[in-house]
Amino acid sequence: MNHDASITSLVIVVIAAFLTPILLHRFKLRILPVVVAEIIMGLIIGKSGLDLVKPDMWIETLSSLGFIFLMFLSGLEIDFSAFAGNKKKEKLSNGKEAPNAFSAALIVFMAIFIVSLVLSYLFVWAGFIENAFLMTLIISTISLGVVVPTLKEEQIMKSSIGQTILLIAVIADLVTMILLAVFVSLNDKGGGSTWLLLILFGVGVIFYVGGKVFQNRSFIETMSKGTIQIDTRAVFALIIILVGVSEKIGAENILGAFLAGVLVSLLSPNEELVHKLDSFGYGFLIPIFFVMVGVDLDVWSLFSDKKVLILMPLLLVALLISKIIPVWILKKWFDTKTVLASGFLLTSTLSLVIAAAKVGQNLNVISSQVSGALILVAIITCIITPVIFKKLFPKKQIETNRIRVNFIGANNLSLPVTRELNPMYYDVTMYHPRQEKLDRMMITDSLFEIVEIDSYEADVIKNSRACDTDILVITTGDEERNARVASAAKSEGIDRVIARVEHPELINEMREKDIEVFSQLLSTTSLFKSLIESPSVLDIITNQDMALYQVNLKNHKYDGILLRKFPFTGDVIFVRIFRGNDSIVPHGDTELKVGDELIVTGSPEYVNELKLVLQSRG
Repeated sequence: MNHDASITSLVIVVIAAFLTPILLHRFKLRILPVVVAEIIMGLIIGKSGLDLVKPDMWIETLSSLGFIFLMFLSGLEIDFSAFAGNKKKEKLSNGKEAPNAFSAALIVFMAIFIVSLVLSYLFVWAGFIENAFLMTLIISTISLGVVVPTLKEEQIMKSSIGQTILLIAVIADLVTMILLAVFVSLNDKGGGSTWLLLILFGVGVIFYVGGKVFQNRSFIETMSKGTIQIDTRAVFALIIILVGVSEKIGAENILGAFLAGVLVSLLSPNEELVHKLDSFGYGFLIPIFFVMVGVDLDVWSLFSDKKVLILMPLLLVALLISKIIPVWILKKWFDTKTVLASGFLLTSTLSLVIAAAKVGQNLNVISSQVSGALILVAIITCIITPVIFKKLFPKKQIETNRIRVNFIGANNLSLPVTRELNPMYYDVTMYHPRQEKLDRMMITDSLFEIVEIDSYEADVIKNSRACDTDILVITTGDEERNARVASAAKSEGIDRVIARVEHPELINEMREKDIEVFSQLLSTTSLFKSLIESPSVLDIITNQDMALYQVNLKNHKYDGILLRKFPFTGDVIFVRIFRGNDSIVPHGDTELKVGDELIVTGSPEYVNELKLVLQSRG
């Protein structure tokens, strides 16, 4: 082995993996999944491009470990709580009752598998491939790695259609992975028999029972900290042992890795452990694997084979047909655009196609050219189908009951605030006199409506429908005028009125009328004091990654539910609950009530998801 060459190639691959997300961010290519970008980067530096990388033991080992860890994380990503049907059926916007997500998903996947089987026999009949079973697995599989981020980004993960799409992908991922292992056992002449797979699952059951027994022991929690990290060691031991058992019984090692992920998911690991595993996998091993997929893919050889050139567009059409036709079953509950968009998203496929292609090539069931074509088509689906989904999916499906916020007065204080309010949850309108100039530069990127009024007088504001709102914010430059307008607005029965005043007497007067007050002087003083006395508290308030948010509980579906039984599993911590005049410190047995004002902290992504769940009037 040429040691210098191996290190040089490894350095090139690691640098390519490091630069890929930076380049995506720099050129704002958000529509491109990072794993697809890594494969494209591999194409550039590999056989199809500059040919800078010479695969050897170092890279092959790390790449194989990356593939194993990817399969492990695919199993870990499966949330088995999603298989539990909801007791209360959700009402859809069209007035119909939402389907049972699991039942609907199971029926759709069965239809997908049947259509895929028919299409596979057509490919065999046309002479493109010899094994219909392998082709069925390739056509019917769905990429969880593309579906999950897309659903989260569109804020529909917890909706009825979101849960149905997710479960279809989960079932497809689980079933096709198991069937791929069966396929290997049946076709690998040097491997074991299919019944030997029972040994693997038996070992898995033993580890699961052992994990349940020791999971909550105090000494395990103690040893999970510091330099011991026993929980992480246990996970890696589980992966290696099950991978070893898989290879020993003649199955593919990826089945053992996938089963390890499933077992860890069933044991409900804490978020910190999952974060560590994700960080290690997606931060180191998995990018090397995907870059090497691109490095090993010789695109030019595909174009030299006319049969493979014909196969690629036909396979893309088959993938679309296999998802769009079966998903039409959902038309019973959802509108046409929603169903069609769902079909396109479910067409995305990547990890298992790569696995199946590599397995088929190793077993000499398919040629290297066909294997490359399968991977290339999978990459194409991951690029185009999420984009088509976002274009087709009706925006009304992702909107919640937005809170109307009207601002009286456009200035350097109010304009930045309007730009920070999430338009998905707040319907913002700005009222401003005609004779005063607006800073157009500050409102260029804003999504709120501007209504011009004759003056700031209370009767003018009343006639302008500014009082027809959930929250009225008065921030003109005159605090006495703000107080007058706020008092008049409060008398109109507006639930929340916020006025900008500075004078202590006016502040007391406003508070007596149940008007909320904002004072720049008091706010600045309080923040400055907090910075000196409690810098960590101030950091929570100002840091976007761990800020405090208010979520109002309006969904009657969650009225009376205990916090420990709350089904939302996102990365959110309940800090405080305000119920009328009471301030409650939440714990597991705290009962949620409609009308509660929940103060939570967590990532913006999960907080927005929580708002979608709780602020919809279910």
